[in-house]
Amino acid sequence: MSQSDIINSRQIQWFPGHMTKTLRLMEKEIRNVDCVLQILDARIPLSSLNPEIERITAGKPHLYVLNKADLADPEITKQWLAYFTSAGAGCIAMDSKQRGRATATKSLIEKELSALMERRRNRGMVGAAIRVMIVGIPNVGKSTFINSFAGTTRAKAANKPGVTRGKQWISVDSFDLMDMPGVLWKKFDSLETASNLAFIGSIRDDILDIEELACGLLSSVRGIYPAQLLARYKLEESALALPPYDLLQAIGAKRGMLISGGEVDTERCAKMLVGEFRASKWGRLSLERPPQRAVQEEREEVTDDAPQDDWDDEQ
Repeated sequence: MSQSDIINSRQIQWFPGHMTKTLRLMEKEIRNVDCVLQILDARIPLSSLNPEIERITAGKPHLYVLNKADLADPEITKQWLAYFTSAGAGCIAMDSKQRGRATATKSLIEKELSALMERRRNRGMVGAAIRVMIVGIPNVGKSTFINSFAGTTRAKAANKPGVTRGKQWISVDSFDLMDMPGVLWKKFDSLETASNLAFIGSIRDDILDIEELACGLLSSVRGIYPAQLLARYKLEESALALPPYDLLQAIGAKRGMLISGGEVDTERCAKMLVGEFRASKWGRLSLERPPQRAVQEEREEVTDDAPQDDWDDEQ
């Protein structure tokens, strides 16, 4: 591997055959649901916003969940909530592993579908279930969200992509949830998007060069959270000026990850770095900031009044 400052020089792409089937299934089943709930990763909301899902579900009421908010920078998450709200989108941030926390979305769904529910009441369809399609990228936490929503284990969940392979209907109170497999899109629009998806584990690690991935992660994080990186690995501030591969070696040396001849085991160090980032051992970090569209007044309204960000008080 080159020790230059070039990060992830090889194009990152992962679109196995079952994802094509998932998109086709989504196109077929969208007519059978009342609304769509798209799960995003709070650390990378834009990169985890699948354009193919947006296209297929455009004709249905849409809600967004910024999941894994316990891993993200809380101040940046508030900015993202304001961003989505300014676009007229229903949005909530949460840690869906917190038992029952996902039930907060029930009132949002009912609010979004108030006109539909009124029509049903007028027709005497009081007991009709609300049908919700749960969608998102791989490993974003859809099944964990459903289990939190239900208050019990109803969907298979794991901290790796590709666990859910087919749709499954799950009934919870007055809701019928359609759990769809996680899906990406054929060609990422930027290297940054692809890298962010790889950082959080939405792309299978075994198709990636782990050292390039770790170098890319270091390059990204040192520019926005330098203090956390220095503190975690007990580095001097001068280390931030090193090329990413040299920084990787410096961290490996600090951790005593040496092989024969005193060289740093960079592969072992890279696996450690990526694993610690995903486990939030670097602290609560957000890799993306919202575009400058949401105005300050809207951000303050979300911060002060709405239930979207009360998750932060419960941590």
